[in-house]
Amino acid sequence: MSFSLDMFEPLVGQDFRIVVDGGERIATLIEACSLREAQGAGRLSRQFSLVWRGPPGAVLDQGIYRVLHPALPPQDLFLVCLGPDAQGMRYEAVFT
Repeated sequence: MSFSLDMFEPLVGQDFRIVVDGGERIATLIEACSLREAQGAGRLSRQFSLVWRGPPGAVLDQGIYRVLHPALPPQDLFLVCLGPDAQGMRYEAVFT
């Protein structure tokens, strides 16, 4: 399945489950933004990024995690830790 920014924009502010070592962590999608449009393989694609905020004390290492939300099929995403803000730890996935 191909994911698009339009699929995630309505989910900003909602919780996602991130599968970690047989358990789960909850992270809130706080940002879904367009990066740019790119031409490739004869079609135009819209590149975008997603940012989640998790609890401040539980840091996930950079890597591939199963991310779950009831409105979407399960997806394995490469998450990068962006560091903390005033409310928790932030993670980003980029779609190109």
